[in-house]
Amino acid sequence: MYLIKKIILLIVVAAFSLTNLFAQLKYPVTKKLSQADDYFGTKIEDPYRWLEDDKSAETKEWVTAENAVTQSYLANIPYRQPFQKAIEKVYNYPKYSAPFRKGLYYYFYKNDGLQNQSVLYRQKGLNGIVEEVIDPNKLSIDGTTRLQLFTLDKAGDYAVVGLSKGGSDWQTYYVRDMKTGQNLPDELKWVKISGAAWKGKGFYYSRYPSPAEGSSDLSAKNENHQVYFHKIGTSQSEDRLIYENKENPQRFNIASTSEDERYLFLNISDRGKGLDGNAVYFKDLKLTGDTAFTPIVKEITNYIYRVIDNTNSSFLLQTNAGAPNSKVIAVNINYPDLSKALTVVPEKTETIKSASTAGGKLFIDYLKDVSTRTYVYDLKGKLLREVKYPGIGTGGNLGGHKDDQVVFYVFTSFTVPPTIYKYDIATGVSTIFRNPEVSFNPADYETRQVFYASKDGTKVPMFIINKKGMKLDGDNVTLLYAYGGFNISLEPSFNATLLPFLNAGGVYAQANLRGGGEYGEKWHKAGMLLNKQNVFDDFIAAGEYLISQKYTRKEKLAIRGGSNGGLLVGVVINQRPDLFKVAIPQVGVMDMLRFHKFTIGWNWIADYGSSEKDVTSFKNLYAYSPLQNIKEGLNYPSVLVTTADHDDRVVPAHSFKYIATLQEKYKGANPVLIRIDTNSGHGASNTKKNIETLADIYSFIFYNMGVVPKI
Repeated sequence: MYLIKKIILLIVVAAFSLTNLFAQLKYPVTKKLSQADDYFGTKIEDPYRWLEDDKSAETKEWVTAENAVTQSYLANIPYRQPFQKAIEKVYNYPKYSAPFRKGLYYYFYKNDGLQNQSVLYRQKGLNGIVEEVIDPNKLSIDGTTRLQLFTLDKAGDYAVVGLSKGGSDWQTYYVRDMKTGQNLPDELKWVKISGAAWKGKGFYYSRYPSPAEGSSDLSAKNENHQVYFHKIGTSQSEDRLIYENKENPQRFNIASTSEDERYLFLNISDRGKGLDGNAVYFKDLKLTGDTAFTPIVKEITNYIYRVIDNTNSSFLLQTNAGAPNSKVIAVNINYPDLSKALTVVPEKTETIKSASTAGGKLFIDYLKDVSTRTYVYDLKGKLLREVKYPGIGTGGNLGGHKDDQVVFYVFTSFTVPPTIYKYDIATGVSTIFRNPEVSFNPADYETRQVFYASKDGTKVPMFIINKKGMKLDGDNVTLLYAYGGFNISLEPSFNATLLPFLNAGGVYAQANLRGGGEYGEKWHKAGMLLNKQNVFDDFIAAGEYLISQKYTRKEKLAIRGGSNGGLLVGVVINQRPDLFKVAIPQVGVMDMLRFHKFTIGWNWIADYGSSEKDVTSFKNLYAYSPLQNIKEGLNYPSVLVTTADHDDRVVPAHSFKYIATLQEKYKGANPVLIRIDTNSGHGASNTKKNIETLADIYSFIFYNMGVVPKI
């Protein structure tokens, strides 16, 4: 019976595939307007700029028309629903965060399985009765209101609760009385790129001025980041302005306080001017009066400084100044002269990904070939021991309070679900605190790490995951994923939603391209600004490697990436459309000439450069910008662009203009579609939307390769 059903399905799929192969999809007609800009004497047409207006009725009508075509196409794929059910089944298991302590209570997040949002719980001690603190699922009908921030004061009596709606990066802060479990009247709006730094009965936070009347809060440029102090029980209009810099409106100004609440730190960055580093200032809040900030790092350069903690005499900082792989230094509190800083932990051949303290110890997480290694030091830099992990994977983040005796961490890898460990600081012993409750068998899958040569000979690491017993016959559906930018490392981690793709016969490959932080600042710089082409070459070489090693062939190779990774996908299918069969650019930065015009896009200038800065930067961006390099006559792969209406990080106009241009210029048989989610943002705003999106992506991949998945 199973064989008969499979034969029938094959016939249906084949028939539908042939129908679509010879019948060009009828895309909505997108009007073109006369619009052009002059960049250093080069005239660039931008006929679809009207799609940048996310509030216009015309744009909304266009979105509806595009979605209708895409949903009609996807609805006819016979294994769309089976994929969704398979993802739901494997994802439906309890998911926990590591606990964190405040006073007598331990707090943790838990998702029962398919809840749209994880719920925050607490318990007195590690064996106390578990009580619900905040369930975001109760805050909106569709489950798209997210708990983005929960920060307790020193005593644990009050908490700042940050909520976002519909996937937006904008947050509204509330204050919760932890004794009653009720919110106070406090409501702080227009918060973005901020934490909550407690000091007594109030806290410091960062916000932007309210958007101008008539402007779009989802696409308008965000400028003049201000630091305020809010006293609990008062209105936002009474908040005290602590810091702003109107002369440099495209800076991030972020406040934090030391654990003892004595010191206020101000972290200032200016990536809009192309500077990759930051300045650090502080105040001694023990002193009376409104004292001025004292510089620890006075000038913003391309070096990064991050305050880790303070001792009685020093501030401990992590920095890559003079150390591309980073080091830890100590700066005298009373005489904060950076030139006289002492090196506590010197630079190593591996890069530091994070450093934290707990229980009077310094924990430093290193990356060694994209796998975590954690070492424990005393506060003077003496190496005490290593935190041993069970294999290649991702761990670390053993931070806590000065009086902690135990801390918790999570270890995970591609086929190892997040396992929570309790670490005894005095003995250095790790014990499993909570095992994942999953139904799949990790032994059914295998992970390889390979190192392949890019165009210029650089060795690039890549992980390859598949079910055991797979034949290397060059005929496997393969999905290649990467990012390659902003000093961000793609580390091994478990994703249950990937299992249905692997079970269906797919191979998943994750490449660690230049531009990321896998090998420190040198690796990052090798893939930014005028070196950005290295990232695209690394990605193309990854695809060629998978083909040469018989994992797949061109007709079975798909690529996927989001945000900066969406840019990556858009670029390489312009440069090598012959190498890939399917492309999934998600929430991509597609217009490299105008990205800095929207929300916080100016923040990316440090990595990309600016089309308006100088002719060299313009020519570099124009040479690879996905939108401006779509060409007629190329046989593009099947393309499914994904974005969302509430993405106020990479505004959907990037994807709108990109797909309108691709649909205009591409005349081949492959579908070039856009899937525009509603009430969602830069990432899926809830579990349901995430599962639906992935089911559509997997279905689109297999269908356009003419392969019936083994669901």
